[in-house]
Amino acid sequence: MDLHPDRGSSSLVLERATTDIASFRSRVPEAALDDLRRRLALVRWPDAETLPGWAQGVPLVRARRLVDYWLRDYDWRRGERVLNAFPQYRTSIDGLGIHFLHVRSRHADALPIIITHGWPGSVFELVKLVRPLVDPTSFDGRPSQAFHVVMPSLPGFGFSDIPSTSGWGVERTAGAWQELMRRLGYRRYVAAGGDFGSAVTHALAALRSPALVGMHTSFPTCLFDPPAIAPYTPEEADALAQLAAYRASDSAHAFQMTTRPQTVGYGLEDSPVGLGTWIYEKLAAWTDSPHDPDAVLGRNSVLDNITLYWLTGTATSSARFFWEDPTWPVPRLQLPVGVTAFPADIVTTPKVWAERTYPQLTHFSRAPEGGHFPAWEVPLVLAQELRATFEPLR
Repeated sequence: MDLHPDRGSSSLVLERATTDIASFRSRVPEAALDDLRRRLALVRWPDAETLPGWAQGVPLVRARRLVDYWLRDYDWRRGERVLNAFPQYRTSIDGLGIHFLHVRSRHADALPIIITHGWPGSVFELVKLVRPLVDPTSFDGRPSQAFHVVMPSLPGFGFSDIPSTSGWGVERTAGAWQELMRRLGYRRYVAAGGDFGSAVTHALAALRSPALVGMHTSFPTCLFDPPAIAPYTPEEADALAQLAAYRASDSAHAFQMTTRPQTVGYGLEDSPVGLGTWIYEKLAAWTDSPHDPDAVLGRNSVLDNITLYWLTGTATSSARFFWEDPTWPVPRLQLPVGVTAFPADIVTTPKVWAERTYPQLTHFSRAPEGGHFPAWEVPLVLAQELRATFEPLR
């Protein structure tokens, strides 16, 4: 499966996928990296913010530091090797090429799991989780806790195709994931995800396929339509305050991409600095850190994720995923569900909300650390949560 530059742009064109499952490796042409470096060198900076800290967005000094490292020290080829260390594939489902990692455990009785990333993440967000799941004995686990892991790139993200028509939202994606697991030969499996990955996982569960026997989420879709009943518990009051703060000062990106994804895309596709700071702000706000995502994710890992968006030209198409689903469904699910609440997430899920939302809530836990990107921030914690959630289903 080959990549080549799109004439007239810096993005890449993927070889057309078929219904066969074709092996894939990232081999970005050097010309695309040269173009990125040229654009980084020609950045025109705004003036500095007029308030200290992050109140007006990414501070100029932090943006300069990120871009200087991106231009002078960052090596995409290293990031590419991180991704290419795992078996990757592309296959056409419902007319769209879907990219995914598929890593089978050496343990014969491993449980298949499909895990979905969100925005502004990618499969780079999930790769630290792979080895603890497929090889639990190397990470304080037992052979009986092993998983076969499937990690797809959402439509319009990473190395999945960009939809050319509307309609590729959460529910259609869930249908594609169901077909993907069938195509891989899995007749019994579980699912997990956070952010948009949670919405897709809920939609997959709502299809009520007998093959899907359980799910886990770190970000229940009910958080944006909370089942709060006054008088509120202290946990609920905290969560409602977090939700109000998000809506008041941290949700402009979602409103813009939900209403005008095409317009915001022009700046993001034309300027790597614009794209990088657009993503970096959310990594800073939503990780379990004092607005220092480099400290918990690693600067190279942060730039792997950002650079993937840039090289694949998926800033606009990923924004359209918001437009497709301005509100997330909260289906009444009839299967076992596990929920883990992470303390630095956008909203920390109260246990009572999980109990009201999921009739078959079989596992609930409050993690000691971690934010909106647990697979990226605290992969061993999330791996343990997935083991605990799905232990009874093996």
